[in-house]
Amino acid sequence: MPQLPAPAYPDDVRARLEADSREVIARYPDSRSALLPLLHLVQSEEGHVTRTGMRFCADMLGLTTAEVTAVATFYSMYRRGPSGDYQVGVCTNTLCAVLGGDAIFETLQEHLGVANGGTTEDGKVTLEHIECNAACDFAPVVMVNWEFFDNQTPASAKRLVDDLRAGTQVEPTRGAPLCTFKDTARILAGFPDTRDGAVEASGSAGPASLIGLRLAKGESPARVVHPRGTAPRTATVHDPSPAEHLSSHDAPQETAASDPSHPAGPVTEEGE
Repeated sequence: MPQLPAPAYPDDVRARLEADSREVIARYPDSRSALLPLLHLVQSEEGHVTRTGMRFCADMLGLTTAEVTAVATFYSMYRRGPSGDYQVGVCTNTLCAVLGGDAIFETLQEHLGVANGGTTEDGKVTLEHIECNAACDFAPVVMVNWEFFDNQTPASAKRLVDDLRAGTQVEPTRGAPLCTFKDTARILAGFPDTRDGAVEASGSAGPASLIGLRLAKGESPARVVHPRGTAPRTATVHDPSPAEHLSSHDAPQETAASDPSHPAGPVTEEGE
């Protein structure tokens, strides 16, 4: 059965959101560019993007609800159903996973009694696994409402969610103090964080994240640490002939296909 049109916001809510929306739209030369922050704005109202919220965005920007829905359903940062006050995301991308992210995620699923994307019965915590947060030198990483909690373990992650559910104040490793997911969504919509000290609070990337920046600035390159018990291998300089490409990839390497001692190619003939 086709869905009925989404209900409108109550008059007082719509008036407040319209004023905020006009402020956001005024920042862009093309009004439709304001769609992403407006979706954060309506998410800050109900904790997720509802059909009413998408209808509101469409009305404000002169778009169809289909166009708004296409964007809202593409990005995972927009929730499609009710969620908790605290979005607890466990990075399960490669480095975090092998350093304990998978174990943390499995532990929290069992501890909270929810599956991926599930919310605890008290409405406090929504658990999900997330992709890389560009904090690999602090792995494994857990994020709460997009604030970093670095170098986590299953035990520390359990304490973290227990404190969140109990209303105990917890401090991120880096970044601003925690606020609720609705408040976070309003900040992401482009409105200032008015809490004392929140703007001044900041975090920094770790040393491993900044090596490339230091090299780009002409500073001393980082020291390469070799495996224990081994000596640095002396690289052989390859002097390419004029017929060769001037690329470091042309130099024979110990395990490269260009190494005569390790010829590449199929082991068997085609069809065998």
